[in-house]
Amino acid sequence: MNGKVHSTEELLVPPDLLNPFVHRLELSTTYDKIKTAIFTVIVLPFRVLAIFMLLTMAWILACVGLVGLSEKELRQRPITGWRRKLNPLICSLGKSTYQVGGMSLTVKGRQASRKEAPILVVAPHSTFLDAGITYVTGFPSIIVRRESGLNPFIGKLINYTQPIYVWREDPNSRQNTIKEIIDRATSDQDWPQVLIFPEGTCTNRSCLITFKPGAFYPGVPIQPVCIRYPNKLDTVTWTWEGPGALKLLWLTLTQVHSSCEIQFLPVYTPNEDEKQDPKLYANNVRRLMAKHLGIPVSDYTYDDCRLMTKAKRMNLPFASELVEVQKLRQKLGLSQANIEEKILTQSPHIITNEGGQISYKEFARRLEVPSTNEVLQQLFRLYDKDCAGIIDFREYLLGVLVISKASNVAEMVELAFKIFDRGGKGNVSQSDACKALYHTLAMPSEEAQRVFRQIDTAGRGCITFDGFREYARRKSDYSHVFRRQEEEEEKKAATKLQVYDFHNANYKTKAE
Repeated sequence: MNGKVHSTEELLVPPDLLNPFVHRLELSTTYDKIKTAIFTVIVLPFRVLAIFMLLTMAWILACVGLVGLSEKELRQRPITGWRRKLNPLICSLGKSTYQVGGMSLTVKGRQASRKEAPILVVAPHSTFLDAGITYVTGFPSIIVRRESGLNPFIGKLINYTQPIYVWREDPNSRQNTIKEIIDRATSDQDWPQVLIFPEGTCTNRSCLITFKPGAFYPGVPIQPVCIRYPNKLDTVTWTWEGPGALKLLWLTLTQVHSSCEIQFLPVYTPNEDEKQDPKLYANNVRRLMAKHLGIPVSDYTYDDCRLMTKAKRMNLPFASELVEVQKLRQKLGLSQANIEEKILTQSPHIITNEGGQISYKEFARRLEVPSTNEVLQQLFRLYDKDCAGIIDFREYLLGVLVISKASNVAEMVELAFKIFDRGGKGNVSQSDACKALYHTLAMPSEEAQRVFRQIDTAGRGCITFDGFREYARRKSDYSHVFRRQEEEEEKKAATKLQVYDFHNANYKTKAE
């Protein structure tokens, strides 16, 4: 850390942590801004029109190719005959959409046949524009959510690939998907190759996150495929924190030229150990691809994205860093020891000492970890954004405990009130109440102050959680905060009543 740390011990500077789910994109130069403005007016409308026309033509061909075929038939046997011959035409139209959009698709290496490699494993997955690889590889079968296939426009193109659908509402979806991948990969029929993005979500290409083992269960040879976007301005990366899809599409279509490189690596044939252990197979392929790409591997997973989504939805401080926080806590053994929960329940008075501002040495003491521990230093650094050597311990506790303890918004608000209660007596000052409401309900400061004054009619200068709950229940703007909690409590009560009646009925029967 570059700033001064309020500690008698020197805080080592650990290397920056990679966060593969964050992408920053700004037009920093005057040239980029002027060029984008001009291309938006002059070039963008023509590119959008040309792309729409080409996709419409591809959609028409897909509709023709699917005439007379039911979804059941698409899943039972591969498309053959004249229908199969439409594939090159659809792929040609698909590749043309990238060309008219100003992006070239450069292919390196040789694509293996289905006989050589039934499965294509593609990484890193970083953008919706990765879909271009399906046109390059001849429309292989993809793994896709069932809802996507129901789309009246893009669904036709997806169905023409004879995809393997994931049924989110089916509790056995994962097992069924793996079974279908195995059946396709080991079938004697002439199915298309199966194309899988094993990371399962988009990253910023700074590393390869954990590969899901689905592609590796069949134990057959696979062909690794690497994707690069060697552009000066990265307008394609679509991650959990960063520009939205429309902004990225707009900026990409207003570039003079963009590039996408697709490289087919040699076919990877698993050994006996890898055939028996899909996770080992996946990890070895990931290391091979990471080495070829010149980037590290990381133990991030798709579940980490779900955690980030929950944190952002809750408006938690440092939401994008909470994945890293959880991993560092696990390394330190804090998750198992429940240190933060013990601090909240057993020593709440120390949380808000000096407004929650603590030094690194105090941070180490409270978490009961030696200050020389490099992992702890990394954890502290995540919250010390300005390198001042001071962090707000309340923000750290809020992020950690909300993720692990709060199941609804009401519980989250209650937890925030406890954490921001300086006296530990249930009374929260105006400034702290504003912080608690901002970090849980995304309530602007002005609104939070107004709410505070309406609750604190006696002018005591503080409010309680119970006071806020009673106020919120009377206001339509905030009544929803506790509605779900009340519904859950009613369901629990109803369940208990049903169990009691059931046993009582049995008891009466036995007595008779």
